[in-house]
Amino acid sequence: MENSYKDTASQILEIVGRDNIISAAHCATRLRLIVKDKDSIDEKRIENVPMVKGTFFNAGQYQIILGSGIVNKVYAELEGLGLNTVSKQEQSEAVNQQQKGIKRFMRTLGDIFVPIIPVIAATGLLLGLKGCLFNDNVLSLFGADSSMIPEYVILLVNVLTETAFAFLPAIICWSAYKVFGGMPVIGLVLGLMLVSPSLPNAYSVADPTSGITAVKAFGAIPIVGCQGSVLTAILTALIGASLEKKLRKIMPNALDLIMTPFIVMFVTFLVVILGIGPVMHVIELKLVEIVEVLIHIPFGIGGFVIGATYPLLVITGLHHTYTMIETSLLANTGFNPVITLCAMYGFANVGTCLAFFVKSKKENVRQTAIGAMLSQLFGISEPVLFGIQLRYNLRPLVIMLFSSGLGAAFLSILNIQSNSYGLAVLPSYLMDIYEGRQLLFYFLISLFSTALCFVLTLLFGVPKEAVSD
Repeated sequence: MENSYKDTASQILEIVGRDNIISAAHCATRLRLIVKDKDSIDEKRIENVPMVKGTFFNAGQYQIILGSGIVNKVYAELEGLGLNTVSKQEQSEAVNQQQKGIKRFMRTLGDIFVPIIPVIAATGLLLGLKGCLFNDNVLSLFGADSSMIPEYVILLVNVLTETAFAFLPAIICWSAYKVFGGMPVIGLVLGLMLVSPSLPNAYSVADPTSGITAVKAFGAIPIVGCQGSVLTAILTALIGASLEKKLRKIMPNALDLIMTPFIVMFVTFLVVILGIGPVMHVIELKLVEIVEVLIHIPFGIGGFVIGATYPLLVITGLHHTYTMIETSLLANTGFNPVITLCAMYGFANVGTCLAFFVKSKKENVRQTAIGAMLSQLFGISEPVLFGIQLRYNLRPLVIMLFSSGLGAAFLSILNIQSNSYGLAVLPSYLMDIYEGRQLLFYFLISLFSTALCFVLTLLFGVPKEAVSD
């Protein structure tokens, strides 16, 4: 058997070309080669090599699928043949330096969010269960209401369901800080500063009934916490890590331990809270004005725009600005059409997950898809957005945006609207049980959005690297 591994390594080296290979690394199942010219490789010959189960080119690497256990032994034989081998991390860094534009941006997002997806998904399930079990519409079926739930139960459940999202910018900042090459604990502290209880809470500021407003610095600059702001957290990590790396090159060793973190935290926090934060606050207020105009555009056009763009706001963390609009609509009309339009993307996300689960032969992709779907069913979309849609060439994302927009357009034409604040996917049906017609059409259109996204993703959105076993 040992000779078989050596024969496989020799044939791969011969077909790809020793001079064509810049470096080789491996992961759990695949041999990863950085090559000078991928077009010169005879892929049919490679796939006929014993033990090779398939190939694909992705993220600057020619990847040969060998399987768990086999890849380690073939890689060892390649090392014995004198091939330039490096660690997976070293090769990933090299690939990242070579990539430009949107590909590099997507890879960076994936590196940031993949490590934190399990925590977000688990919290999403807990939050969804809370939304169902503590909902007055559900409790009324048993002759109860939420006022009968003991206070200590509410307290403990709130800790379980709110902690990860209350400190989401801190979690993101910690992960991004690692990706950008800084000391992660500094990123964690900077992220915690963004959601400090001393700052006005962004969600409260967005709610006109809360009585909480932004603090004005120098009489003009609004200071607000960054709860839910994904983009601000990433920019904070980028600024902090970049500054830290520059300081470490020039700071005397005797001062580096204390002065570098001090300067990084001091400068980065002020830049973000007095510069980036206020800019994001102004953007949020403008978004409110735009959405209020879109709601009243006829023929479903405004609904399509809202349904197709809302997921992009979730990605950047600007979606909480919709609270202002929802509060105003409920106060003045008793109804909330915005949340029904926005909810369609959750159903479309379920279609994405189902398509990846059905079509992929890779166990890790299938696990990601089913975990993300379970989380999305209860309203948490980050695992789908960052674990699948932004990870694979943007095509699944574009399909989801179209499916969400089309479903929202039909809702807008039929004037389907909620009578409460937002719930997503399965719990969202509770928003429309006040009237049979509303619930029926909402249910049918939600199924349409799910099915449309599933079919389109199955046909056009699952890339080759997600399919191969």
